[in-house]
Formats: sequence, C-alpha cells, structure tokens
Amino acid sequence: MSDHKFCPACATPLAHIQLQEDGGPKSRLRCPSCGWTHWNNPTPVLAAIIEYRGQVLLARNAAWPHKMYALITGFMEAGETPQEGIAREIKEETNLDASALNLVGVYDFQRMNQVIIAYHAVADGEVRLSPELVDYRLYDLEALRCWPAGTGYALADWLRTRGHEPRFMEWPRPAAPMPDAAAT
Repeated sequence: MSDHKFCPACATPLAHIQLQEDGGPKSRLRCPSCGWTHWNNPTPVLAAIIEYRGQVLLARNAAWPHKMYALITGFMEAGETPQEGIAREIKEETNLDASALNLVGVYDFQRMNQVIIAYHAVADGEVRLSPELVDYRLYDLEALRCWPAGTGYALADWLRTRGHEPRFMEWPRPAAPMPDAAAT
C-alpha cells in the first residue's frame, strides 16, 4: 500500500484513476492535474545464503521484537550489479568476504512489494556484525527451518540442491512485517 498522498510534481492530492494501459484497464494513484503516476513497482532486494565454515550463517536484526534469525538481505544500490550488491551487503553486515556467488533464484514477496534476488555465497573472514544486527548463529543444513515466503523459498530451493528436504515453519499471519526467512 502506498503512502503517497500528494503529487511530487505539483502538490495536487493524488487519486485512484483508472486508465487503459497496454495490459488493459488499471487503477493507479495519479495526479488529476498534471498526470503524474505513482507506479508502485516492486523494489529489488538482494538476499544471501551465506555458507561459512561448512554451516549457514543467519543473523538477527536489532529492530525485530522476536528472536528470529534470517538471511542477510539488503537493497541494491544504483550503479551496481546484483552480484556486487550482495557482496557489498555481506561485507557491510558481517565483515565477511564472498569468494563465490551463485544465483539461487528470483522470488516474489508481494506482502512487502519486493522481488528478492537470492544468492548462495561462500564467505571467509572473521564475523563482525554491523550495528543493525545483534546476533548471528551458524546452522547445520538439517537444522534450518524455512519461513513460508520470500527468502524462505530461496533457502528451501537451495537446501534441495544439497539433498535436504526443507522444513517450513508454521506461523500465524503477522500484523507487522516479519523476516521472510528464518530459523529459531
């Protein structure tokens, strides 16, 4: 859901206006005065399944009120490739250097209006967490449990390539945003 209320070009209140587009009629937030359109396209998010010393590293975000551990994720920056972006995120959030990056897949995460580009990364170095992370844990593959959305599906697909049938968490639908792949 968009939080846009006014046109950034002329300050007119935006309205849901239906117009004919290539794919048929579509209602979007548009400016009735100048025609500016809020497209509300999904944001690309990068995710890493980090293999570190033979285990998978999951981290806990300082902003999360619960004790869940998830993949390292972050937004792609303008001017960088997805591979450069995930290597940067791994370095920024864990201090680890990625020595191999392989695409796991691209995953829909509509609840957050995101498209997740997930990689498997082999990483080396000494873990030093960024201030946005409060803890990390290393998991053997058979101990991982996948969250049934977003990066959880990426983790499940990667586990299958390693000969492990993924186990998914059962979780009630949260009122607030929750991590999209995690282990307890």
